[in-house]
This record gives sequence, structure tokens and C-alpha cells, in this order.
Amino acid sequence: MSTAQETAGGEIEPWDEVTPDAARRLLVAAVEAFAERGYHATTTRDIAGRAGMSPAALYIHYKTKEELLHRISRIGHDRALDILRTAAAGEGSATRRLAEAVSSFVRWHAGRRTTARVVQYELDALGPDARAEILGLRRQVDAEVRGIIQDGVAAGEFQVIDVHGTTLAVLSLCIDVARWFNIEGPRTPEEVGALYADLVLRMVGAAE
Repeated sequence: MSTAQETAGGEIEPWDEVTPDAARRLLVAAVEAFAERGYHATTTRDIAGRAGMSPAALYIHYKTKEELLHRISRIGHDRALDILRTAAAGEGSATRRLAEAVSSFVRWHAGRRTTARVVQYELDALGPDARAEILGLRRQVDAEVRGIIQDGVAAGEFQVIDVHGTTLAVLSLCIDVARWFNIEGPRTPEEVGALYADLVLRMVGAAE
């Protein structure tokens, strides 16, 4: 039985790893509140109210508001890393793998924009230990994309002078989609993914 839940923005998130149901409802409510108001402006009462629960019920499942943010950030970064690892390990040329990495990463940031905004833009609200953990995951995300670009340069497929700087530019492009994407806009997540894949291949001077 699916445990996916829909956010206020109409997105379906399969929060299967979050149990029991009350904990999942609170997490979805926190995602919406953090995305709408920002972490610091959101209270535990706001989150509990959105979930249709009492503030006391929240503390049964999460000790603090920061614990909620940490859980959201961890799950979101794990998913992002999974997407990029799958693309990087795929068959075919570096050009094909970079196109798949970018298009799938962009689709996630557009289709899961509410979650992605919280995951990508609320890092500084975490305490030192939690922030260090998430930064470690971000370094792994960076390494997956950088590895594909390095492969392309080594194979003569890409013309890139600064691999590290180009990796940062590619990731910044993909992540920023969560900030502006509108489900009622003229493009679907798939169309934006295809567009950005084409733009990134031009950026790296892909031979194909």
C-alpha cells in the first residue's frame, strides 16, 4: 500500500521511510511550512496545526523543530544523490550520462520543488553536527557530477578548462529550478529537464 502524501502544492512525495503515519503527516506539514514561511519563522505549533494535531503530539515523534528539518534534509539529499549515482553509473558515453544526470536532477527539483526548496536553502538552520552530515552528502553529489565531466574530458568529448568550476555551475543551474518552477507554468518538469540537459551539454562543449 502506497504511503505517498500530497503537499499543498499538489506534489506527491513517497515518504515511505517515515513511519508511523503521524510522523509522516508532521514531516509533510513541516516541508510545506518551511517552504512557505522559512525555517525560523515557522513554529512547532504551525507544523502541528497543518498536520491536524496538537503541539504536544509533535514532540512524541520529533524532539525539536531542527530534528524535523534534519530528517527532511537527509532524505532529500539521499534521493538527490541516488538520482546522480544512477545516472553516473549508466551505460554509454559521458555525454549521454551527463545529459541523464542533469535531466533527472532537474526533474526532481521541479517536480518536488517544495521539498527541494527546503532541502537546498535551509542548510544554515541546522546545528553543527547535522550541517556537517548534510555537507558531506553535498560533497558526494558534487563528486558524482564532477566524475562524469572528468570522464568526458578524458575521452575528448568535453572541452572544459575548469572542471571544478563547471561542476559548481551545472549543479547551481539544476538546484535553482526549485526556486522558480511553477506547476502552472508553460513547461513540464520533463521539458525543463530536457532543456537544461541541452544547455549543459553546450556548456561543456560536448562533441555529440
